Amino acid sequence: ERDGAGPRRSTESEVYDDGTNTFFWRAHTLTVLFILTCALGYVTLLEETPQDTAYNTKRGIVASILVFLCFGVTQAKDGPFSRPHPAYWRFWLCVSVVYELFLIFILFQTVQDGRQFMKYIDPHLGVPLPERDYGGNCLIYDPGNGTDPFHNIWDKLDGFVPAHFFGWYLKTLMIRDWWMCMIISVMFEFLEYSLEHQLPNFSECWWDHWIMDVILCNGLGIYCGMKTLSWLSLKTYKWQGLWNIPTYKGKMKRIVFQFTPYSWVKFEWKPASSLRRWLAVCGIIFVFLLAELNTFYLKFVLWMPPEHYLVLLRLVFFVNVGGVAMREIYDFMDDPKFHKKLGQQAWLVAAITATEFLIVVKYDPYTLTLSLPFYITQCWILGIILVLTWTAWRFFIRDITLRYKEIRRQKQEHRHEKDKCLSNGDGHSALLEEPNGSKLRERKL
Repeated sequence: ERDGAGPRRSTESEVYDDGTNTFFWRAHTLTVLFILTCALGYVTLLEETPQDTAYNTKRGIVASILVFLCFGVTQAKDGPFSRPHPAYWRFWLCVSVVYELFLIFILFQTVQDGRQFMKYIDPHLGVPLPERDYGGNCLIYDPGNGTDPFHNIWDKLDGFVPAHFFGWYLKTLMIRDWWMCMIISVMFEFLEYSLEHQLPNFSECWWDHWIMDVILCNGLGIYCGMKTLSWLSLKTYKWQGLWNIPTYKGKMKRIVFQFTPYSWVKFEWKPASSLRRWLAVCGIIFVFLLAELNTFYLKFVLWMPPEHYLVLLRLVFFVNVGGVAMREIYDFMDDPKFHKKLGQQAWLVAAITATEFLIVVKYDPYTLTLSLPFYITQCWILGIILVLTWTAWRFFIRDITLRYKEIRRQKQEHRHEKDKCLSNGDGHSALLEEPNGSKLRERKL
């Protein structure tokens, strides 16, 4: 990543670069334009157009998307990251635009048409699927099963366990803060408890929630992520052009390091430093949790099985755009004078998250409006009251109290200085100025 123009921050590592600009770093706008024109010319002049309307429609849509991606990769504005190549991040920015347009199209369809439209992507979609319930028998050791008493544990160890670990490892690299990661991790488990009456696969055993998810998968992923962040913050960022390195070992090492950041900025969120930062951090946590919930609700309302490749592609998409969005949000919060507007990728991620939620609301309002159990409602009301109370105390009552104490202390110091000026306490005379300042009089003590 790079910090762009502007002064280097105290939390940013120093970078040494020899400034080599090789063929790898050039834009190649004319080359891409020439190849694109040749490809379109081949399809037009040499290829016979099939008579299959559905096939031609799909191919035309794919070709339109590819042309837009070619334009974006060569012409779009660079983001804050530059490794492995700025074009890589421009590509994901354009994918964000395409995905948002796709979501808008789905949003404007009827529920039936939208679900059946998914058949154009995969003929196996468009069919209602049963949700798997991960709850049921929650005994860690089941004596009733003589062949395998630990069958409940083995049943939970599926492909989603490593996905949890790697997911939270990458999320930690995005957020770069241990406390925020743990809060999001724990809050999502509370959301699963709260919403298991809406989605059956939110129903899990207590040890699945807190031991396997929070402690083992999420906790271990966060720990490894923080260790990686420590290494990245201490690493020396000294870059040389590949052909300026004399040894083959050095060249190979340089190729590997091409996939590490160009520089590093340590995130210091400081949520309690001001009301603006506190509200911003709360907003980040809210959007993060909403994006997590959208994963489950989207596949529920669009009838996609959890293991479908579209679900995996969406997660890969958010892994690539999430890091850029978090960096742009941090820049916007940390240096509003230089970063006067929210970054383009952060804006798109926020729009995508909101659009996904609106699709869920439109496609299955009945599920979303299932009322929460009374004890769940009480817990959330209590939690919201505690957060609002702390916010009022920290940013209003506490500040007023501190300001009152400071004014009182200043008045006491002023009174003490005045008394000291009136009397030095040793019996000698002190010169005092009359109120009008015209003459001095002597007062014996």
